[in-house]
This record gives sequence, C-alpha cells and structure tokens, in this order.
Amino acid sequence: MSTGRFAGGRQDQQQDWSYRNKTVLTYLAAAAVGMAGVSYAAVPLYRLYCQATGLGGSAVAGHGSDQIETMECIKDRVLKITFNADVHSSLQWNFRPQQTEVYVVPGETALAFYKAKNPTDKPVIGISTYNVVPFEAGQYFNKIQCFCFEEQRLNPHEEVDMPVFFFIDPEFAEDPRMANVDLITLSYTFFEAKEGQKLPLPGYN
Repeated sequence: MSTGRFAGGRQDQQQDWSYRNKTVLTYLAAAAVGMAGVSYAAVPLYRLYCQATGLGGSAVAGHGSDQIETMECIKDRVLKITFNADVHSSLQWNFRPQQTEVYVVPGETALAFYKAKNPTDKPVIGISTYNVVPFEAGQYFNKIQCFCFEEQRLNPHEEVDMPVFFFIDPEFAEDPRMANVDLITLSYTFFEAKEGQKLPLPGYN
C-alpha cells in the first residue's frame, strides 16, 4: 500500500509540474505577443518613460494649464532655441522647421512650426521622435502640444504645418548644471510608420 501511495503521489507531482510548465509557457507566449504589439506600435515603452522624465534628452510631456498660468518668467535668463529637422531614408517626405531660432526666457511659452510635405503620388504615414541638446536640458524643456509619437498621414503632394507649443521650466535657472547653457536645440526625426519599425532611443541616432 505504501509503495502504491508513493507511486501515485509521484505521478500526481509529475502531472502538477506538467501543468505548471504549460501555464508558464502560456504566460511567456502571451508576453511575447504583447511585446510584438509594442514593437508594431513603434513607440517603445522606454521612450515613453524618457518622455515623462526628461531622461536621455527627451522633452517632458505637457503640463496643466494651472502650472502655466502661475509660472514666473526669469527675465534675466535669455535662451536661444534652435530647431532641427531630419527624415529617415525610409520616408520620402520633405520636412523642415519654419524658423531657425527663437529667443525665450524660462517660464515663457513659445510657439514654433515645422512644415512637412509628401511629394510622392501615394499616401504615406509618418511618425516622429525628438530630442533636446544638451541632453541635461531635456528635463526642463516642456512641450504643451506637439506632433511627436502620433502617426501623421499625408496624402499625395499634401503639405501641412505642424505646431510645437513649449516652455522652459523656471527651475532651469536654478540648476547649477545649466549655468553656462544659453543655447538649446530641439530636433525632430520623421520615420515611415510601418510594422516592425523601431524608433531609436532618445538622444541617439
């Protein structure tokens, strides 16, 4: 009887291990499908994290109207903001900033425009990434409204204006690392939005 119980217990244990292994494989398969979905979306979670925190030279996501209304301008700290535009070789678009530079002070909102044109004879969908140089200034560069991380569909020969509404956080002026920073560059790069396209990490091409 004891031998039978031992054999039965061992068989039950093997069945339990088999069930657990199948369960683990099921979870792994589900995770793989989820990761594939993230890749297809072409906006890596790491980039979204950097967008929220300002790490890696990414500007910080938009802030509420209350903060904007109560900001104080640091009028003795004038900054030159320059704009750069690039297009990946996979995308046949014309893309450029409409202004080369603007001057702002921390706590002041500013509006800039980019222009994109699809010169081809077919509709094309693009998606953009951005970064800020110097990278350390990214945490203070706040975009209230922009066109990044959203698919932009341009019909054949269509041309559109793309606004960027932003401000430099007043705390910029209190950071000793920013003491010698008077020039900040905002760069956008457009890619063709397609399955399997992975965008580069912030601050790197």
